[in-house]
Amino acid sequence: MHTTDVVERPSDLTAEWLTSAIGTPIAGFTYERIGTGQMSECYRVELSHAAEGAGPPSVVLKVAATDPMSRQTGLALGLYEREVRFYTDIAPNLDCGPVAACYSAGFDADTGAFHLLLGDADPAVVGDELRGATVEQAQLALEELAKVHAPALGDESMAQADWLNREAPLNQALIGQLYAGFLERYRDQISQEHRVVCDRLVESFDGYRSLASGVADGLVHGDYRLDNMLFGQPGADRPLTVVDWQTVVWGPAMTDVAYFLGGALPERLRRDHYDALLRAYHETLGSEAPISLDDVREGVRRQSFFGVMMAIVAPMLVVQTERGDEMFMTMLRRHCQHVLDTEALDILPEPVVAEPLTPDPADEQAHPAGDEPLWSESWYFDFADPEQGFGGWVRLGLMPNENTTWINVLLCGPDMPTIALVDFHDTGAIELTLDAAEPLRTYTVTVRGTGQAYEDPAALLQGQPGRSVEATMELIWTTAGIPYQYRITPRYEIPCSVSGSVTVDGREYTLNGVPGQRDHSWGVRDWWSMDWVWSALHLDDGTHVHGVDLRIPGAPPIGIGYVQPAGKALVELQAVAARETFADNGLPASTEITFNPGELVATIDIRGHAPVLLTSPDGRISHFPRAWATVTTADGRSGVGWVEWNRNL
Repeated sequence: MHTTDVVERPSDLTAEWLTSAIGTPIAGFTYERIGTGQMSECYRVELSHAAEGAGPPSVVLKVAATDPMSRQTGLALGLYEREVRFYTDIAPNLDCGPVAACYSAGFDADTGAFHLLLGDADPAVVGDELRGATVEQAQLALEELAKVHAPALGDESMAQADWLNREAPLNQALIGQLYAGFLERYRDQISQEHRVVCDRLVESFDGYRSLASGVADGLVHGDYRLDNMLFGQPGADRPLTVVDWQTVVWGPAMTDVAYFLGGALPERLRRDHYDALLRAYHETLGSEAPISLDDVREGVRRQSFFGVMMAIVAPMLVVQTERGDEMFMTMLRRHCQHVLDTEALDILPEPVVAEPLTPDPADEQAHPAGDEPLWSESWYFDFADPEQGFGGWVRLGLMPNENTTWINVLLCGPDMPTIALVDFHDTGAIELTLDAAEPLRTYTVTVRGTGQAYEDPAALLQGQPGRSVEATMELIWTTAGIPYQYRITPRYEIPCSVSGSVTVDGREYTLNGVPGQRDHSWGVRDWWSMDWVWSALHLDDGTHVHGVDLRIPGAPPIGIGYVQPAGKALVELQAVAARETFADNGLPASTEITFNPGELVATIDIRGHAPVLLTSPDGRISHFPRAWATVTTADGRSGVGWVEWNRNL
């Protein structure tokens, strides 16, 4: 195997390149797509050799997904690098095991492009997660796993490898949010005793993660289950080939054993052959293994929760299908019963409530840019003064890898035109100054420039010009609540009061402690790959509410945010659900938002529209209407705030 420049698509293959990679003369080839992976694509390449029988009849080419969001996700999570480096750094040191031969590998850390040219496992039969494994298949899978584990158990050099030791993004608050959606979908299909297992794990998840694994750490495939196993038939190179090494990590060595045993076998079959299967695994580790059979048993017991976690998280991140629902419920039932059979609940720490995160004052400043094309950093500010019928929002967006800056300053109200100072091309026509005078406490924004006035704000979504107007702004956002740090992305939100002055179209507005919000985010952000409804509401009783109903194609809705009652602790949200309608001109007409826990229902009465049109570097279009509104809640309270709808067309 050798590392080369990246082959991005199968159409880039040539007979000369294949000859060099495989080591035998290739006269010609054909290829076809196999599998249905979302992060990567696989192609079977049928080979015509210059000399008959001189080499493999076929190989498999694996490359990064063509979908930009999938590719950026694979790059950001380190999935592509990990799989390539498994084949280049680890697989060559395995004397045997369920790993296909690798003829060529390449990886571009800047773009996420990669390729692997692998031996073809055919003829083989893919394992079936629903039907489950036979005892013979289970023993083979565990013995082959031991051949991968044995050389790495306790290997300190692997323990220091950065690419194997990325911090897991899942924590108690995030799994709690996913679990809320999981229960909403599957509650009626979960038995009471298995519900107890799920509840206990979610409620003590952070404490469980901090527990020692109980045995030596080692190499973990991370998704060692039947759907990733190809059982060789007569004529195959190996009795078993395991695929998808993108999730390989350094961690508790018995994770793969527990995940496979808990999910691959129907409960009765697992119970009847449990001891024999553990013994087969341990014996294959060899006489020099640094762990005993009892260590294996205890390690599997401790890691039995991994399958429960995956059964909760996975269905919330993929497209819902009938077979998928059946598979995830089968997984949950088997893994929960594995936990109960091994009495693993006894090792869980006491449940605790996850504390909300707060941002670091240093994060108020700009951050070093990542290499991803759509890496950006944004600062948003808004205010609403219902007494004067006046509101506005400001955005500074830095897109260093696109060599541009976005500046948006929009002002609006029910009895005034929408005023827009918009520059998406870094022309310098708008003077904008941001100053975090007291980090996380006060922030000053000054603006001076020429904008355009629109009697019909929908014209902004059509790219039409307005009437020229001058505008200046000097405002201070003062923190009025608890700064809130997101858990799943680098971002924070701060409820504020806003004071200062705005002069626009010859009229001066003086603001004195009116409600407002500011936020700051950085990282890869693709406005054109998903929709959302964002809101920041401020109720007259002093309660601050923020929520995002995030809608990623192929995934269930994700809700993020908080409710901050006056003088009380911040409550993180687990679900945010918005119902909205739009007029024919593309502007929002009505919206109702439900925030949970607490069943807080807010009806949005729009008072001023301030939309912008977003165009991606590759020409995709997103309508980005924002509006300030008065708010009424189902329990009789009122308030004011801003709402944002991102809509891909």
